[in-house]
Amino acid sequence: MSLESRMEGFRPEKYLTDVIPHSCGSPSCPRRWQLRSSWSYRLEPESTMLEKIRKALTIRSVTVREMLAEALGMFVLMVFGLSTVAQVVLGNGNYGQQLSINLGFGIGVTLGIHASGGISGAHLNAAITLTHCILGNLPWRKLPAYVIGQCLGSFVASATVFAMYYGPNATASIFSTYPAPYMSVLGGFFSEFVATAMLLLGILVIHDEKNNEALKGTQALLTGLLVVGIGLGMGMNTGYALNPSRDLPPRIFTAIAGWGIEVFTAGHYWWWVPLTAPLVGSLFGVLIYKIFVDFHNKPVLESGNEKGVMESSTL
Repeated sequence: MSLESRMEGFRPEKYLTDVIPHSCGSPSCPRRWQLRSSWSYRLEPESTMLEKIRKALTIRSVTVREMLAEALGMFVLMVFGLSTVAQVVLGNGNYGQQLSINLGFGIGVTLGIHASGGISGAHLNAAITLTHCILGNLPWRKLPAYVIGQCLGSFVASATVFAMYYGPNATASIFSTYPAPYMSVLGGFFSEFVATAMLLLGILVIHDEKNNEALKGTQALLTGLLVVGIGLGMGMNTGYALNPSRDLPPRIFTAIAGWGIEVFTAGHYWWWVPLTAPLVGSLFGVLIYKIFVDFHNKPVLESGNEKGVMESSTL
């Protein structure tokens, strides 16, 4: 059989991903397709296998995808944060100070937002998720998925850091927050309440499109810096939990890992404060911003001219 008859009806473009036309340009030329390299034959089966794997692992439920995104973002946040705490505590100050912890959590927040922001909005905080539901920004039916994802990521991050720094000198305070010896429960509650209110107030300032919002692409970095600032100024009394999803799962993990029920009874049964104070504080922070700014502020399109006059008059 001649080469022409064997090539008749053969369409290599259906099977090869990297071919170029033969230089003669004739449609009847049997050599009108020339391989760039021999490995083009092997690309098609590999790409097909990867495509099958991708299709098999693709989750079509939006809620489940959001849950997984929250879990990954929370995992990233907590690994950076808890590992810096472990290094400072176990290193006896030779491998970092309090500022290291502040920076660790700030970096974790920034990267966690980048990891999940495009899918779930990167709440990474049960107090923030609850606030969104109360304000009508998130359906209530999604609240369990968000909180489960956050708690899952936080729990796995605690186990990861525990495995990294496993040893006789580890303490439960590496993983969860506890009040300073001089703090009362009421004083600690107020401290967490104010710190979380400032967190939500800062987040609204950064993201408010009707106000002087942050530049696009800088929101995650500024949110991380916001957490650093809260740690610098409000972290001494209680360790600035700010987040039920940050405190409860590691506390449960430490109870399982050997510290027992004491992690719930320490600090005059402190464990409930990091759960409730952030919930109340987040709502209060949103309320303050809306009363002082948002309720009275016009949309950008309506107030653009007025703002332009104001800005030009201050030059």
